[in-house]
Amino acid sequence: MTALPPIDRGPLRRRRWRAAGVQFACVALSLFMAVPILLIALAAVSSRDSIDAFPKTLIPRQFSADTLSSFFHATGTFPALGNSVLVGLYTVFWSLVVGAPAGYALARYAFRGKDAYRLFVLLVRALPIVVLSVPLATMFLHLHIDDTVLAVTLVHTVLALPTTVLITAGIFVAVPADLEEAARVFGCSRRQAAWKVVVPLASPGLAASAIFTFVLSWNEILGATLVTLGHRTLPAQVLTALGEASTPYRFAGGFALIVPALVFILVMRRYLVNMWGTTLR
Repeated sequence: MTALPPIDRGPLRRRRWRAAGVQFACVALSLFMAVPILLIALAAVSSRDSIDAFPKTLIPRQFSADTLSSFFHATGTFPALGNSVLVGLYTVFWSLVVGAPAGYALARYAFRGKDAYRLFVLLVRALPIVVLSVPLATMFLHLHIDDTVLAVTLVHTVLALPTTVLITAGIFVAVPADLEEAARVFGCSRRQAAWKVVVPLASPGLAASAIFTFVLSWNEILGATLVTLGHRTLPAQVLTALGEASTPYRFAGGFALIVPALVFILVMRRYLVNMWGTTLR
């Protein structure tokens, strides 16, 4: 009876080291993003004495709600918070209403100038808002919609549309066209097949696009600062107050800017698709 050749465990060890390296990179990246958020959150729930103390400790010596309370009782904070939420939700709605059909057209139809249109969309996204600041302000003044939620919504929708179109186009390409054709064979019109078959299958990707759009709208500062004065969003309100604001106000403002975006991501994450194609619950 001949002896079996020794098993080469080198590929298995390399695969394990590679998996460990990927896990380490993921943990390092998560910590890189989470640690600043944690430090801002700890500072926001610290007392004023703990914030002003030197040297500072990692864990505050004394917790207090005075820092957050003083921020939310500051003039204009709650109206600015409401404006940010409204602008973010309106931007998500209009970017999907306008951008998703455009992405569907890119995914399903062949037309003249399709590649040029894709390039044009990318160039529009690369155009900085600073270049558009004077034309936008002039146009909104003539239309008498300056300093309104509508003005900020229009700016943020224009900024988000290119990315929404490209993301949704990739999503609809991944949905097999055979399913849509089967629905049409059973009596559905093209619109009904798209709405009843394609949209449910693409909903996780549309949710990912909605998350990206909301976070983009929530974090956008320059456009909201340019077109508003008395009805600013929360980031614009915090930015204009930083010059004369105290240190506790800055920490509380940073924490208030982070939390709504995290809550929106937490609510929408159940619609996302993981790498095995199942929804996260």
